[in-house]
Amino acid sequence: MNEKLKKLLNYETISYVIVGFMTTAVDYVVFILVNELLKQKGLLVSDAAVTATAVSWAAAVLFAYVANKLAVFRNYDFRLSNILREAASFFAARVISGLITLGMMWLMTGPFGWNEYVAKILTSVFNLVFNYVASKVFIFKNR
Repeated sequence: MNEKLKKLLNYETISYVIVGFMTTAVDYVVFILVNELLKQKGLLVSDAAVTATAVSWAAAVLFAYVANKLAVFRNYDFRLSNILREAASFFAARVISGLITLGMMWLMTGPFGWNEYVAKILTSVFNLVFNYVASKVFIFKNR
């Protein structure tokens, strides 16, 4: 196995992908439930998709903070000052990616007329990359 591949396939990267899949599962399950409920209530597809995205994003962010802190970055510093700093940074990064995701969902399901589930997959790829970089570089960095 070459050195670049060894560096890529470390505990942190593999666990981030696993937690990412779990976070995505939380996101998708909540998205599907809320999206289908809202469509049954008569909302337009794009309105339902955007609202469901906001709700599923919030659920996924809560799950992701705990899972990334403990399982991926193995950060067990539970001092209140550290938790407040981390949580603020984590949620700020997720707000940025969440707003971009909402915009992407609106654009793809509204003006572009794409299927909401195709749009959801594309926004998930964006989120995976953006959130890893933010977590690694700014939030759970080794001090």
